[in-house]
Amino acid sequence: ALRSLPKVDLHRHLDCSMRWSTLIELAPQVGIELPSDPKRQREEFLITTQMKDLESVLKKFLRAQRVLASTEILERLAFEACEDAYNDGVIVMEMRYAPTFITDGHPSLNFESVHQALHRGIERAKSRFPIAAGLIGIVQRIKPLAEAERVVDFVIDHKDSFIGLDLADNEDGFDPLPFAPLFMKAKKAGLRITVHSGEIPHPQSPKWVKASVEILGAERIGHGIQIIQSPEVMAFIRDRKIPLEVCPHSNWLTQAFPDHAAHPVRKLHEAGIIITVNSDDPGLFASTLTDDYEILQRVHRFTPHEFAAMNEEAVRASFIPAAEIRKVWASPSKGM
Repeated sequence: ALRSLPKVDLHRHLDCSMRWSTLIELAPQVGIELPSDPKRQREEFLITTQMKDLESVLKKFLRAQRVLASTEILERLAFEACEDAYNDGVIVMEMRYAPTFITDGHPSLNFESVHQALHRGIERAKSRFPIAAGLIGIVQRIKPLAEAERVVDFVIDHKDSFIGLDLADNEDGFDPLPFAPLFMKAKKAGLRITVHSGEIPHPQSPKWVKASVEILGAERIGHGIQIIQSPEVMAFIRDRKIPLEVCPHSNWLTQAFPDHAAHPVRKLHEAGIIITVNSDDPGLFASTLTDDYEILQRVHRFTPHEFAAMNEEAVRASFIPAAEIRKVWASPSKGM
């Protein structure tokens, strides 16, 4: 029943959405020697149990990144990610990727070739499946500011095939202020803004979320769950009607909270904060968006009616043009 529920996914990393069978097939072709034991193969690439912290997760992503070595692989990645999402009930999907992350260590790739390959894969999927899909470009906090500027300029130059801009990677130690002119430039060019913030259990997390809105112009917050620490910031996010892109399974794996029961999604929802449900990195987490729904249903007692309402909120919060969404999405009251 949960899998067949029409869903919206606003927070899915395309560069971490490779199908497991494809990853295993392609790894030897790009020079990665795989263990013969299937269990050890999974341990090499996948994150299926709690990691020590977010930094440990990010380091594991780098192993799988080595497979993203050609435009043919990237086009296949994008098509299969859309196909897998559709088979999981996802009708509206925003996918994000970091050009700097994919091109690192791949001298045959550049921003243009990467983007065109991913775009081709998505367009091919859209011609086959009734889905609305869009791409968000990611700026990596951990890269030099000159690299961030290069990414922002590239996204602006390709705003016909990007719907938004994101700032990602570990927040701790990276002031958002230097990125403000770049994000204002992108916003002026017509791009929408979402920012990874408030994910890790840090005393400053709520402050970072507020700064993401005030300094970077974020219209949505990726994760944002740590605002539960601050009633003041919760009220700020609620009153500004800033949706949170909540990823329950991911938050458990990265130890944003110690266990599923400790996740504040129910409290945030009851406080009037807009909650959307998202998959984050389904390829490397060996998960689907339905798994996140299952957690919310089983642990936090969310109902089908609440899921339908949250998906309607996600449709309204989406950066994909409304006309494109209307082609594939009908509200539950209209029979979907």
